[in-house]
Amino acid sequence: MSRAFVFPGQGSQAVGMGADLAGAFATARDVFQEIDEALKQNLSKLMKEGPEADLVLTENAQPALMAVSLAVVRVVEKDGGKPLDSLVSHVAGHSLGEYSALAAAGALQLPDTARLLKLRGQSMQKAVPVGVGAMAALLGVELEPAQEACKEAAQGQVVAVANDNGGGQIVVSGHKEAVERAIEVAKAKGCKRGMLLPVSAPFHCPLMQPAADAMQAALEKVPLATPRVPLVANVLAAEITEPSMIKQRLVEQVTGMVRWRESVQYMKSHDVETLVECGAGKVLSGLVRRIDREMTGLALNTPADIEAFLKTV
Repeated sequence: MSRAFVFPGQGSQAVGMGADLAGAFATARDVFQEIDEALKQNLSKLMKEGPEADLVLTENAQPALMAVSLAVVRVVEKDGGKPLDSLVSHVAGHSLGEYSALAAAGALQLPDTARLLKLRGQSMQKAVPVGVGAMAALLGVELEPAQEACKEAAQGQVVAVANDNGGGQIVVSGHKEAVERAIEVAKAKGCKRGMLLPVSAPFHCPLMQPAADAMQAALEKVPLATPRVPLVANVLAAEITEPSMIKQRLVEQVTGMVRWRESVQYMKSHDVETLVECGAGKVLSGLVRRIDREMTGLALNTPADIEAFLKTV
């Protein structure tokens, strides 16, 4: 099979997300209602109307992004009559998108996924006091020089590569001062541009260990089934199907690097030609050709996108 479904991470949220899906499909409305009930929160109203300041909070953005992703997949399956495992050979997600991928593939139940992501967001926010940590995008630099820059910039603090997004886009994370030093060191190693990101915590670095511990405790209590198609895990950049191993990788992912470039290359090596991004935004589908020019990316986030996609499968 030449297709994989991929699921976006934080940063793709926007007020109005999912509103057109909810307007067009009862299936999407059912997904949003199920998540609202699981969280005992009117998340769907926040997604539709804002305010943006509340939507971008990590504890809201993470389940909201998953909600739109799952609405897309359920509409494709239920309204389009196309089961996920008839369409794709793999699923993968960027950071929190890994939970969306597991829910889409039937490994996690939707209410459990929503509650886990709410907790994940809260735990990540609490792990480091506001202002202590930071993240920065390094553009025009590859993984190894970025890792070297982090080593040189640490000076007793934490700074590490958080995301290897491909196409010369690396994100680093850690103590704010160390991240700022890493930007300057990376420029001396060929980085064309470095900029601090508007995030509330330093994700995917060792400072997130308290959040990893919280997720380990939570995941131990949640049933996780074998996914219908293999998950390409962030921290492995390889496929995995065994539930206990998936849980362990989800814990490691909180402090570990999102190996997105390698994950895409892994899928290509397993005959995937098209990555179909399910959910809000077009970040992952936009990265595809920068990682491998022979692959294509497609975004499904509106009723028109879904309709056009279903005509091709």
